[in-house]
Amino acid sequence: MWICPRCGRTFANRNQSHTCRPLGKLDQHFTGKDPAVRETFDRVLTAVRRLGPVDVLPEKTRIALHVRMSFAAFSPKKRWLDGHVVLARRVESPRFKRIYVVSPRNVVHEFRLASPAEVDAEVAAWLQEAYRVGEQRHLHKASTTGG
Repeated sequence: MWICPRCGRTFANRNQSHTCRPLGKLDQHFTGKDPAVRETFDRVLTAVRRLGPVDVLPEKTRIALHVRMSFAAFSPKKRWLDGHVVLARRVESPRFKRIYVVSPRNVVHEFRLASPAEVDAEVAAWLQEAYRVGEQRHLHKASTTGG
């Protein structure tokens, strides 16, 4: 792990490109938002913390969830929570608003959660797979299996 000497963020790669700014306060992202938006985020965070340790990074425009790399991010809106997970493959679901490929094993899946109840088994499965991407386990698996 590399630690940026200016902002203190950790990264999987030395001198990784990033927006080098101090982190904000998590609560600021929820100011003026419907309380259900915070409840929804808290439910997401509970699901992720069941998987293992996670760094919550309140950045300027989003809240990133990070292990060795950021694997999910959320942007609280007035009445809902926009989010994305980074998966090692394309996963089809009508709940995804957009899917795009960043690299062969980093596929971003965007979605919207309108209530805490929407953090269900399907979302938990996305978070679990994304957490493994955040740990970069998908890279180790690919290198040991030859593909």
